[in-house]
Amino acid sequence: MSAAALPAGPRPRRWRRLAALAIALALILPVLLMVWLAPAPRAGRALLALAGHALALELEAEGFDYRLRGTPQLELRDLVAREPGAPRALLRARRVLLALPWRTLRTRGADLTVQRIELDAPVLDLPALQHWLAGRPPSATRLPTLVDGLRVVDGRIDNDAWKIEALAIDLPALHPRQALRLDVRGRYVADALILPAALTLSLDTPQRLLERQPARLSARGRLEFAGEGWRMPAQVFLAGPLRIGRDSALMQPVRLGLAARYQATGGSTAFRLGLAAPMAFDQVTWRFAPASVVLEGDPQVPRANARGSFSLGARLRLQLAGEIAAWPAGLPALPAPLAASRSPLTFSLAYDGAPDASGPAHLTLRRDATALEAGFRLPEMLTWLDAGASGSPLPPLAGRLTTPHLVLDGVTLDGVQLQLDDAP
Repeated sequence: MSAAALPAGPRPRRWRRLAALAIALALILPVLLMVWLAPAPRAGRALLALAGHALALELEAEGFDYRLRGTPQLELRDLVAREPGAPRALLRARRVLLALPWRTLRTRGADLTVQRIELDAPVLDLPALQHWLAGRPPSATRLPTLVDGLRVVDGRIDNDAWKIEALAIDLPALHPRQALRLDVRGRYVADALILPAALTLSLDTPQRLLERQPARLSARGRLEFAGEGWRMPAQVFLAGPLRIGRDSALMQPVRLGLAARYQATGGSTAFRLGLAAPMAFDQVTWRFAPASVVLEGDPQVPRANARGSFSLGARLRLQLAGEIAAWPAGLPALPAPLAASRSPLTFSLAYDGAPDASGPAHLTLRRDATALEAGFRLPEMLTWLDAGASGSPLPPLAGRLTTPHLVLDGVTLDGVQLQLDDAP
């Protein structure tokens, strides 16, 4: 057949398509053959090397298993991930399941899409992770897209002065520039402070956190404070714009709501607390300052408004000053003429001690010309409140009460100075 008899048509375009197909097969087939024909350990190490190259990490594992049908899936046992030459691994895990689309493998992480990640018993070293992130090029400091999300069981996060134990995470999906929602359970531990929590978190733009930009966070769920002989389960709500640093976090402003019940052998007291303030986490301490606080609750709980500062870490520090609108109906009635006054009670409260609030605190109360300055311990005060009419008529305070007039059993006393000796 002569050249003139060949069918007419765009032969150069057809040859370009065939050439492109041949090149694609030449690139993909070696990977497919390597994985299909190699034993699982060899194929697993090859895929692990690809992932390590994309992340600039040394990745090692003791055991491998994989599946190529549909979305490639790699299961690793006893995984260790570290920066090249680093003394500390940034991640260890008993089991990792990683499902990666082929395009992620072909682009070596340029397209950072992951189908699903599962981690069993991971241990994350936060300082090592932060060092790795700080060394990444700005264009590489990004979150992956997790199509089918992330699941973590029995995890741990280690930091120099605090850790999170028994960590469980259920993240249905992650798109770095879209809002996410995840469920988190764990136990925060820092010295004497142990704080179990189960929270649902919502974050509007996760990628902004890596860019050191604020992202709006909201959290709601359960916390539990506890000490010797008492516990305080609480429902908590928190919302505000979050910004994270190397080992710090800032929410400015933050709205915090707490509905709690203090439970001890003598009884229980329910209360609700609202707080608005800038919140900073640094040096293993949460700080709220300047803070506006509203308190209400059971009849024995004063309805109060206050301003001041609050911090919680290795120690609890509290400085508040405000007003109590009226004497609580659940407390013993005030003697005359104090009971007849409609003036608010101004107060100040100071505490600096153990994080369970068991140490001595200082209180001042003032109504008209009557003033009380006293020390107390919160557990003893709550036990007295729970006892009600069956307990002592005087609260467990140590200090001084001064008032120009006081009526007791029909007898009027002038220029009263009463010393309270129930020392805390």
